[in-house]
Amino acid sequence: MAKDLIAQARAWLAEDPDAGTRDELARIIDAGDTAELGARFAGTLQFGTAGLRGELGAGPMRMNRVVVIRAAAGLAAYLKARGHAGGLVVIGYDARRKSADFARDTAAVMTGAGLRAALLPRPLPTPVLAFAIRHLGAVAGVEVTASHNPPRDNGYKVYLGDGAQIVPPADTGIAAEIEAVGSIHDLPRPESGWDTLGDEVLRSYLERTDAVLSPHSPRTARVVHTALHGVGTDVVLAAWERAGFPAPVLVGEQAEPDPDFPTVAFPNPEEPGAMDLAFAKARETGPDLVIANDPDADRCAVAVPDESADGGWRMLRGDEVGALLGAHLVRKGVSADASGSASGSVPTDAPARGASGTFATSIVSSSLLGRIAEAAGLGYEETLTGFKWISRAEGLRYGYEEALGYCVDPDGVRDKDGITAALLVAELASELKADGRTLTDLLDDLAVAHGLHATDQLSVRVEDLGVIADAMRRLRDKPPAALAGLRVASAEDLSEGSGALPPTDGLRYCLEGEYDARVVVRPSGTEPKLKCYLEVVVPVSGASGLPAARARAAEVLAAVKRDLAEAAGI
Repeated sequence: MAKDLIAQARAWLAEDPDAGTRDELARIIDAGDTAELGARFAGTLQFGTAGLRGELGAGPMRMNRVVVIRAAAGLAAYLKARGHAGGLVVIGYDARRKSADFARDTAAVMTGAGLRAALLPRPLPTPVLAFAIRHLGAVAGVEVTASHNPPRDNGYKVYLGDGAQIVPPADTGIAAEIEAVGSIHDLPRPESGWDTLGDEVLRSYLERTDAVLSPHSPRTARVVHTALHGVGTDVVLAAWERAGFPAPVLVGEQAEPDPDFPTVAFPNPEEPGAMDLAFAKARETGPDLVIANDPDADRCAVAVPDESADGGWRMLRGDEVGALLGAHLVRKGVSADASGSASGSVPTDAPARGASGTFATSIVSSSLLGRIAEAAGLGYEETLTGFKWISRAEGLRYGYEEALGYCVDPDGVRDKDGITAALLVAELASELKADGRTLTDLLDDLAVAHGLHATDQLSVRVEDLGVIADAMRRLRDKPPAALAGLRVASAEDLSEGSGALPPTDGLRYCLEGEYDARVVVRPSGTEPKLKCYLEVVVPVSGASGLPAARARAAEVLAAVKRDLAEAAGI
C-alpha cells in the first residue's frame, strides 16, 4: 500500500503546475509520511451542489491547481455538450490564497476548450459575479471562494446561465465530466486569449443596488461596518455613497482583504469573538447599527444596541433579520416587476399595498416569514437548505436563510447578497428612526402579531466525520418520542424526499404540546459540522406579555437542545 501511495503521489507531482504544492508533496514523499499521503490520496474531492470546497494543499483530496483545472475542464465539457460551445463564462474570485491562480487557470481552460472567458478585474464580492452572469448573458459563472471557512480552505462555486447556483442533475453531470478528464497535460491551456473586465460590471451592479431602496426613503442610519478581512469594504462604501447614507465607520483592523484573517478564529460573523472589534468600535462611536459582511460579502450580519447584552450590543439572529426584511418589503408595497423597484414609499406601520410575488426560505429557517407572507396575501415556499434552492422558488420576490443570507433583489442577483441586504436594513432602520423607533421595536410588533418565533441552534464541529454519521444513524434507528416534554408528532427522514422537497440528508421533527416546535438535523454541506435547527412558537398576549414569552421560549429551547444532544449521542 505504501508503494502504491508513493506511486500515486509521484504521478501527481508529474502533473502539478504549481511549484509550491510540488515542493510540499515532495517533502511528504521524502519523509515517508504514508499517513499524510493516505489522507491526501484517499479519493478525490467531490464536486457537488456546493461545487468544491476544501483545505489547500497537494493531492486529489485538497484544493489545488490540478483539482481546479480538472474541474474547469469538466465544466467546459458539460457546457459544450449542452450546446454552449463558444459561450461566455464569467469568473470571479475573492482574496484568499490561490484564488487568483485558480481563476486564471479556469479562464485558460475555458479558452482552450473553445469557450469565451472573462475575468472580473480584481477580488470582488460573490454577488458581483452572480449579477455579472445575467448582465453579460453568460452561459455559466465561476466564483473562487471559500466564503466564511477557515483560512486554510478555498472553494469553487459554479453557476449556470440563469444566474443561480447549480442543483441536481447539473452537479452530477459536471462531476461525471470531471471524472472523464485525463491528464491535464492534454488540456489546451493558453496563456492568453480571455478578457479581463474593467469596472463597468461593478458600476452596473452598483447602479442596480439603487432599485433596492424606495426613491424618497430616509437615509439617516449611522453604521459601523466590518468586512472581516474580506472583499466587501470598497463595494459597501460605494453603495453607501450612492444611496446617500452617512459614510460607514470602518473597523480598520478588518477593512482590508487579508487571507490570514488575523483578528478572528473563524471569519464568520456567527462565530464567537468574530464581532468583538466591531462592537468595540460601536461602543466608541455610538452608531444605530453594526453591519458585518463575511469575507466574500454574500452574507450580512446585523447587531443592535441592547443595554441588557454584554457590552451593550446584540447580534440579531439571521431569522430575526429575515423577518424584519420581509416585513419591510411588505410595508414598502413592493412588486415583483422586472425592475425590482418599489411601488411606492409606505410608512413602516402601514398595511401592505400592491405587494406581490413569493417569499421563500429554507426548512431550517424560522416559520415566521410564512406568517408574514400569509397575512399579506403573498405566496410562500419552503425549500431545501441553500440559495441554490431558495433562488428557484417560483415568482420569487424575497428569500432568506437563517445563516445570514438574504436575496432582496432576485431580478438583479439570483443569490444571497450581503450588500443589497445591508442597504435595505439601513433603510428600514432609518424609517424606524424617523418615527422614534428601532429594529427591536419592530421585532416586538411581529411577535405580538404572529407569536414569538424563538430559534436556536445546536452545532457540533468535528474532526472525525464519522461522528456525524453515527449521530444521524442513531437518530434514524431510534427517533425520540418527545423533546423538552413536547410530543414528537411527526418524524420525517428527509433523505426519502417528498412531493415538495427533493431528497437530502436530514431529519425533521414537528413537536406538539404546550407549544408548537420544530427541529431539523442535518450535516453541514460546507463545514465538518452537525447542525440542529430549533424553533418554538410561544403565543403573546400584547406587548406586556413579551418578557414572559421570551423567558419561557428560552427554557423550552434549552431543554430541546439538551434532550436532542442526548438522543443523538453528541
